[in-house]
Amino acid sequence: MLAILFFSNLPVQAGFGGLCVYEEGDSRQNHGAPSGWMGDFRDLRIDLRWTNNPHAGSSCIKLVYTAEGSRHANMIGVMWQHPPNNDGSVDGGLNLTGAKRVVFWARGEQGGEFIHAFTFGGTLGAYPDTDKAVLPDVFLSKEWTRFEIDLTGLDLSYISSFFGWATGRFNNPEGMVFYLDEIRIE
Repeated sequence: MLAILFFSNLPVQAGFGGLCVYEEGDSRQNHGAPSGWMGDFRDLRIDLRWTNNPHAGSSCIKLVYTAEGSRHANMIGVMWQHPPNNDGSVDGGLNLTGAKRVVFWARGEQGGEFIHAFTFGGTLGAYPDTDKAVLPDVFLSKEWTRFEIDLTGLDLSYISSFFGWATGRFNNPEGMVFYLDEIRIE
């Protein structure tokens, strides 16, 4: 028999069966929101329903970073948070114990776009995530490529930041366009 635990209004199965962060733009399967914007956030445009050449299904996420330096941070990043806008001040973490990896697909518009880090967890504050993981220094191809963030051996008992990425103006001085699709915690 499979028990269901309830934590922050979202059921998580004992023996972890997976959690979809992004499947399609309007999917009810999506969990978390891309609400944790960091750095030069005025330099970023996100389209969660981009229909031109998704990896799977009918849409993917298109991200346009202009690298204008609107807030003089010289970097940009976004976290998918639960609940939305949770900087660690809201009790919203989920028990993801049993998860082994974050799997996602990404590609660049031109190829060679640099992502400083793809991330999982790491929220601080009054209700901090219990752990974090990073996939550093990724150069994107023009072709869809599968990536993984390894979660084995981590304390996943309380996680509110499901997925994120960060890059900077120094590595992408002209800005960049890249795409994400099929983001899952398995």
